[in-house]
Amino acid sequence: MISWAFLALSIRAAFAAQVVGDLTVLSYNVAGLPEILSSGNPATNTPLISARLGPYNIINVQEDFNYHAALYASDNHAHRTPTSGGVPFGSGLNTLSDFPYIDFERKTWDNCNSNGGDCLTPKGFTFMRVRVSEGAWIDVYNLHTDAGSDSGDINARASNMAQVSTTDLWVSNVRGGVVPASGSASLTCPFPFAAGTSEAALVACEVVDKIFIRGSPAVGLPAATFRNAHYSFVDSAGAPLSDHYPLTSTLTWRISSSVRLGDPIGGPHGDPFNDIPALLSGTLPQLTSITIRGGNRIDGISFIVRYPNGATTTTTHGGSGGNANTLNLNSGERVTSVFACSAKYNDSTRVFHLRLTTNQGRTVQAGSTTSDCLTNNLPSDAGSGGAWGLVAFWGRDGNEIDRVAPIWGAVY
Repeated sequence: MISWAFLALSIRAAFAAQVVGDLTVLSYNVAGLPEILSSGNPATNTPLISARLGPYNIINVQEDFNYHAALYASDNHAHRTPTSGGVPFGSGLNTLSDFPYIDFERKTWDNCNSNGGDCLTPKGFTFMRVRVSEGAWIDVYNLHTDAGSDSGDINARASNMAQVSTTDLWVSNVRGGVVPASGSASLTCPFPFAAGTSEAALVACEVVDKIFIRGSPAVGLPAATFRNAHYSFVDSAGAPLSDHYPLTSTLTWRISSSVRLGDPIGGPHGDPFNDIPALLSGTLPQLTSITIRGGNRIDGISFIVRYPNGATTTTTHGGSGGNANTLNLNSGERVTSVFACSAKYNDSTRVFHLRLTTNQGRTVQAGSTTSDCLTNNLPSDAGSGGAWGLVAFWGRDGNEIDRVAPIWGAVY
C-alpha cells in the first residue's frame, strides 16, 4: 500500500536572517496492528523502533494502532500527535516532530475497496502546518491509501491520490524523473533484503511506501535526497523491525525573496484560506484598497489588488456583518505593519481586532483590542523586484475571521 506522503504546499514564511535550511524526514509503516493480525512482531519490535526515531526532524508513521504507547515511550520529539485509537477506531496515522505545528486534522478517504480490510479502519490522511524555522513553515500530509492490486483497489487508490498532487522522490531521485511504464516488469524490492545489500540496491527497486514533495511561491525545495533506512531499523539478527521499509529524505528549503507569509493569530476554527494560489502564483499585484468589517470582533476583510497590466481582483474573507472601514491607498503607499488581537467567543478563538498601518502613517482598523495581540512587520531583507508591502492574507474564516496573517510581496 502507498502509505505516506510528505508535501510542502502553501508553505508559510516569516522573516528571519536564515532563508535556507535542511530538515530530515522519515516515513515508516510500523506494523502496529494487534499481534494476531500484524505481519510483523509489534509487541517486541515497537519499543526498538521507538528508541531509533531521534535523528529525524519530522516522522510520519502508519499503522500506529495498538502499540502507540510503546512507540512514543522512548522518543523525545517535542511535538507529537495524539493517537486516534487502536483497531478499528483509529486511522493509525501519527506524526512526531522537532517543530511546533498548527491546524492538525484527520480526513478519511472518499473511497475504499472492502477486500483486504481496507474499510475496517478509517484510512485516510492527516494534515498539519509545521514551523521548521522562523522563516519557514511547511504543510505535512501523512497518507495511508487503499492496499491490494485488483481493479477495485486500483480505482480506490487512484481516487485517494487524486485528493493530493505531489512529486515522487523515488521517481525524481532514483529514476531521473522517468515513471516506470504501466504494465512493464515490476521493480518491487525483495523483503527482507539479503544481508550486505548495497545502499544503491536498496533504493534501485520500488517499495509501496512513498515520500512526495511540492514547493510553493513562498518556500521552494531546491534539493532533496532519498534513502531506504533499512539498516537503521533491524534487530540484533539483522531482521526488519516492521513489514515495511523505512524511507528518509533530507530536504533543503529556501524562503522566497518576493512572497512571504506572516505569523498568524486566532484559532483553529472555521475554514482555511490562503490567497497565494489565486492571487500570487504568477506576477505579483499591489494592494490598492482594503475594507475591514467589525464591531466587537472582526467580521470580514475585503481588498482589491492591481496587477502590472492594470487588471484588478477583489477578494473577500469572513462575513458581511459589522461596520465597514475602508482605506484607499495613495500612489506609492503600502501597508507596512499588521496588528491583530484574538480572544474567546462562544468557546471559539476569533480575531477581535485588526489594524493596518502604511508607510505614510495612515491606518485602517476595526474591532476591539484584547490581551493577546501580535504585530507583523515587513521582512527585514531586501525583496526582489521592489519594496515589501501587504498584498494578501491567509488564515481561517466562517461568518467571522477566526485566524489571520498577512502575506507580503516585494512589488512596491
